Amino acid sequence: MIIIEFKAYGKSLQYQAIDEAIRTVKFIRNSCIRLWMDNKGTGKYDLSKYCKILAKEFPFANELNSTARQAAAERAWSSISRFFDNCKKKIPGKKGFPKFQKRCRSVEYKQSGWKLSPDKKSITFSDKKGIGKLKLKGTWDLWRFDKKQIKRLRIVKRADGYYVQFCISVDVNEELEPSRTTIGLDVGLKDFYTDSDGNSEPNPRFYRTGEKAIKFYQRRVSRKKKGSSNRKKAVNRLGRQHLKISRQREEHAKRLAGCVVRSNDLVAYEDLRVKNLVKNHCLAKSINDAGWYQFRKWLEHFGEKFGRVTVAVNPAYTSQICSECGEVVKKSLSTRTHVCKCGCELDRDHNAAINILKRALSTVGHTGTWIVDPNAYGESTPTLPDSGLVEQVGSLK
Repeated sequence: MIIIEFKAYGKSLQYQAIDEAIRTVKFIRNSCIRLWMDNKGTGKYDLSKYCKILAKEFPFANELNSTARQAAAERAWSSISRFFDNCKKKIPGKKGFPKFQKRCRSVEYKQSGWKLSPDKKSITFSDKKGIGKLKLKGTWDLWRFDKKQIKRLRIVKRADGYYVQFCISVDVNEELEPSRTTIGLDVGLKDFYTDSDGNSEPNPRFYRTGEKAIKFYQRRVSRKKKGSSNRKKAVNRLGRQHLKISRQREEHAKRLAGCVVRSNDLVAYEDLRVKNLVKNHCLAKSINDAGWYQFRKWLEHFGEKFGRVTVAVNPAYTSQICSECGEVVKKSLSTRTHVCKCGCELDRDHNAAINILKRALSTVGHTGTWIVDPNAYGESTPTLPDSGLVEQVGSLK
């Protein structure tokens, strides 16, 4: 499955119709959650049937396409099923009990309620909300795909406008030649990551760079009168600045992950719980600005796409243990150099990256899909039969 996104252009009345459709989706989703709370044993199909009842009772709900109403009910059930899964897995802390949605920014259609133009440059929505025909602008070519391959369609509202997303059923797997290299990555705040070969990628710090502009727009918002149109415009400008930073962070993580996965047969990284790390208020802003979760998400995505092995290892004591002799050398966060009695002297992050790679190799070496060849890399390193890529890239710049 791939997601293709286009910028949608229309008139102000069409944008108002999209906003009304989004509010209707929020109403149906919250109504389904209320039905589940009040009636024990409510299932997925009960929520789907409840959409018809809502359409009969409320005219504004009947104006929305039936598949869009079903998609809203599916959103409610996904939050319920996630709560049940967390309870079964006994995840510590809060289990994510379903809540009523306050802000909704998208409406989702299935394979009806819309029609693409022959040239695939515009789309027309046929429900009674009055969205009508929207022009599409983007770099992807929809003519390459058959309409039957488009399984879902979504209209998304962002600070800089409206977007139309197409969910297309396509096989995205690619075969690459083996590179016969493995790598361990240690993410950090000083450098974005340091690999087991000693190479490091600088941390761009997008939020720190754009923080001055954000503070400027925040002051403008605070000066405007609440409920006024000028305040809404100031809030929109502030949202655009945040959207720009988030896009920069996402694109940076995506490009780096693609380069790393293409260059190595195995990529090892830390299984970090970012949600727990940001509880440290001294480092929370820097941790969120680094974008470790986005980087891991794209690593796993490209690993599945290119047939690479990605291994998440336990990060405990990776920076304290000596990568040469295995002794524990305790050090504080301010100590950036690892010095051991055995004579090993490395950068703290470089030492941790080597330990991460060793843990990954010791883990996957016991699985049946790996062939351990001691002479392949000079140590007990697994060899992948049908995988590979180009050489490791030091930096995008």
